[in-house]
Amino acid sequence: MSKIGRNQPCPCGSGKKYKHCCLVREQAGRSSSPMAQMKISLLGEIEKIQRLAADKKERLRELGVFIFFSMENGDAWVLEVSDGDAVQVAEAGQAMEPPVDENPETIEINYSHTFAVQDRKLFLTDYADKTETELAGAPTQQISAAMRRIMQRYSPELLSQVHVRTDETADAP
Repeated sequence: MSKIGRNQPCPCGSGKKYKHCCLVREQAGRSSSPMAQMKISLLGEIEKIQRLAADKKERLRELGVFIFFSMENGDAWVLEVSDGDAVQVAEAGQAMEPPVDENPETIEINYSHTFAVQDRKLFLTDYADKTETELAGAPTQQISAAMRRIMQRYSPELLSQVHVRTDETADAP
């Protein structure tokens, strides 16, 4: 089967160029919503950072409002900049089940911690027992730079729309 050029007549016989006829329909059928693309990318990035953690490689990656990083000790974390949430996805080189629940409209992540960068250190506060710990060895300087880039890239209004509040989360800290 030969490839149809964008400027060739459409094989459906409409008389239009392929790019103005069936190509548009084919692309519409293949494309997915930005939310669906984010889901695929989010889980894909989690898997990538888990593999890097298993290899004990230190890396930091950004995707939208998310920062993914792995450390030489085999730990890996996902940080969500707009709300300061965090979740560990690998520990000592072992991948942990990502706490991600997807449906066609939303991505729900069950975060375990909040995070803050203070005095060039990364602090995590556990949602369950409110204990605060410093994450020693975290690439804090890179995290701070990534946070600044994300905050510059997105307006405060857009960042405030990242989270959809439900009755359960409206009163949550």
